[in-house]
Amino acid sequence: MSAVSTSIAAHLAAELNVQIQQVNATVALLDEGATVPFIARYRKEATGGLDDTQLRNLVSRLSYLRELNERRAVILKSIADQEKLTPELQSAIESCQSKTELEDLYLPYKPKRRTKGQIALEAGIGPLAETLLTTTEDPEKLAGDYIQADAGFADVKAVLEGARFILMEQFSEDAQLLKSIRQQLWQGAEVAAQVAPGKEQEGAKFRDYFDYQEAIRNIPSHRALALFRGRNEGVLQLRLNADPNAEEGTRYSAYEPLIAKHFELECEHGLAGAWRKQTVQWTWRIKILPRMETDLFGQLRDAAEEAAIHVFATNLKDLLMAAPAGQRTTLGLDPGLRTGVKATVVDGTGKLLAHTTIFPHAPQNQWDKGLRSLAALCQLHKVELVAIGNGTASRETDRLVAELMKANPKFNLTKVMVSEAGASVYSASELAAHEFPDLDVSYRGAVSIARRLQDPLAELVKIEPKAIGVGQYQHDVSQSLLAQSLDGVVEDCVNAVGVDVNTASVPLLARVAGLNRNLALNIVNYREQNGAFANRKALLEVPRMGPKSFEQAAGFLRVMGGKNPLDGSAVHPEAYPVAERIAAANGKAVADIIGDSGFLKSLQARDYTDEHFGVPTVSDIIRELEKPGRDPRPEFKTAEFKEGVETLADLKIGMTLEGVVTNVTNFGAFVDIGVHQDGLVHISALADKFVSDPHDVVKAGDVVKVKVTEVDTERKRIALTMRLQDPVVSSSTATKESSKGASTSTGTSAAKSAATKAGRQRPNKAPAAPVNNAFAEAFAKAKRR
Repeated sequence: MSAVSTSIAAHLAAELNVQIQQVNATVALLDEGATVPFIARYRKEATGGLDDTQLRNLVSRLSYLRELNERRAVILKSIADQEKLTPELQSAIESCQSKTELEDLYLPYKPKRRTKGQIALEAGIGPLAETLLTTTEDPEKLAGDYIQADAGFADVKAVLEGARFILMEQFSEDAQLLKSIRQQLWQGAEVAAQVAPGKEQEGAKFRDYFDYQEAIRNIPSHRALALFRGRNEGVLQLRLNADPNAEEGTRYSAYEPLIAKHFELECEHGLAGAWRKQTVQWTWRIKILPRMETDLFGQLRDAAEEAAIHVFATNLKDLLMAAPAGQRTTLGLDPGLRTGVKATVVDGTGKLLAHTTIFPHAPQNQWDKGLRSLAALCQLHKVELVAIGNGTASRETDRLVAELMKANPKFNLTKVMVSEAGASVYSASELAAHEFPDLDVSYRGAVSIARRLQDPLAELVKIEPKAIGVGQYQHDVSQSLLAQSLDGVVEDCVNAVGVDVNTASVPLLARVAGLNRNLALNIVNYREQNGAFANRKALLEVPRMGPKSFEQAAGFLRVMGGKNPLDGSAVHPEAYPVAERIAAANGKAVADIIGDSGFLKSLQARDYTDEHFGVPTVSDIIRELEKPGRDPRPEFKTAEFKEGVETLADLKIGMTLEGVVTNVTNFGAFVDIGVHQDGLVHISALADKFVSDPHDVVKAGDVVKVKVTEVDTERKRIALTMRLQDPVVSSSTATKESSKGASTSTGTSAAKSAATKAGRQRPNKAPAAPVNNAFAEAFAKAKRR
């Protein structure tokens, strides 16, 4: 390895708390074209067992450090070309481990437009500026010798201003000073927000931030992104308050003495000291503070984006890995009022069998006719599951299906409310048009709803991840970083489950490690032209399927029911000899040991290792033989919405309900309780113990029991708790307090809520009230149907 790559490996090893050998091996595999799922599953000996999460972090940091090195090389060359590269500067640049610090070091040498300081230097005022750093003489007397009318410095005032700009630029480009100030500001500064004049009504959704201040280091990601969105929409004005503890009316910043001390300036005596003091003030206010505000707001946004993307990725993984209902004939219903309920039936493989529209709701009110139509579909196609989209008229349609089930117990139906998020995106997609060229867009949505109940992963991969609707401010973060993270999640989920190569769609195959859309399309075309794949080796006959692609993909592709039972397992073809050796050593055939749990558990992995396959891989093979092709997703179960509770008006304080977690954020979890508006379980109400991360308690798709603690019908907000034993205030009290915006799930007063919002008074305490900033912002961001 080169010196540069060795430095990166050492840095990554220390940062990720792993051995440098693990980093070196992983980087080598990545550079050879290996994918994260393949490395995590089939190269454990090389990486020391790094899992997919560790590998994703390594990939991300590796990219950052390589970009840093590329930028470092450009900067070193630029300074060297200027003949200003000293050994000390080169050492500082080479030891830099962040892009911000690197740019700080480059700042004095970075080519820029001619500044006032540069113009003064060109006019020969540099020596005066140098003298003014330490002199005790009157600056105006010294400046008289530097008057140059032709150069634009016609009097003493102009000369001193030129000298001041020379020093201001020098002071504001000192890397060590900037680093120190940036660190201190991050620890002590506040973000202050005010409503822009005249935007009070237009920006009502941001009213929690109309008069707001909070320590920048304490602002959680959702509040930071809300603040930046408010600014982008012209509703909020943000500024960095560098001196939050200063008395009102104070003219001086605590950072001005810091600048003076850094350059050992005497600023308290005589005319020269006063001149230097004003120079320091100007440096702070004109040069450094605006730069710091930009830098720290950028740092806050970057941290908020990272947290929001992490939340989205976690929720997406939970949703994709939700329990599949399985290959059962399913009736998909896309509810509607005026346009009717779109009904489709798909068989166990997702093939469309029938479609129709019924009009059981207003204004047509053809309830009985709708029941007869659904009953006929169920009887004809032997429907087992009913998937009901959770949009408009979903509860009315749920009641219709309940009546259908009651009138026809012989059908033995199971009904499930299914999220419609992203269904409309699929309906209008090129993929849906290719799949159903003659089917109306509205029916395609019903098909998607039915299929996502059968297998959420297989159906949701057809939709752009960010359209699935389980994120937190996903439209306010870097779309490239979001896409990169979500694509990684989808890839990991698909490969964790495995894909049946003889039934999988192009979008699903395209997410398999080593494949892309073109290869996936080639696989499907080959399958259609030549019939089902008989074994994994047959994949090598697919056009453009080279040895590398096959190596990366083969272990994640399943050929079910083939002659070689290993083709239906997660055992990689390269490791078939290990499985065969295990069977032969015990006088058995491979087919005989598959599923023989007692026999397989008696084996010692170390007895079957060789120079290519160590204990980790052999252990994985033995576990896989025990349950070949096992699905890591949980068992399918459903939630039962309470009958008679269909709108916000039906909710009562203290009511206990069953619901489904639809979204998990840093501040709590949203739960669908069947009233067309998700309720929020604040982080403080998730459990009887302290919770630092809601994902530790719940995940998207979980069926949970909750209790209603507050209903705000005007703002369409529902507060819930999973602490079912806690008492709640009466309905009348809650309604009254809610209208004033002062009630909370724990009875917190409006004054305490205001203190929480202020941030400065309670900077380190997590708010426990649903009317605080987090709660208000959570409802503002509630998932839109």
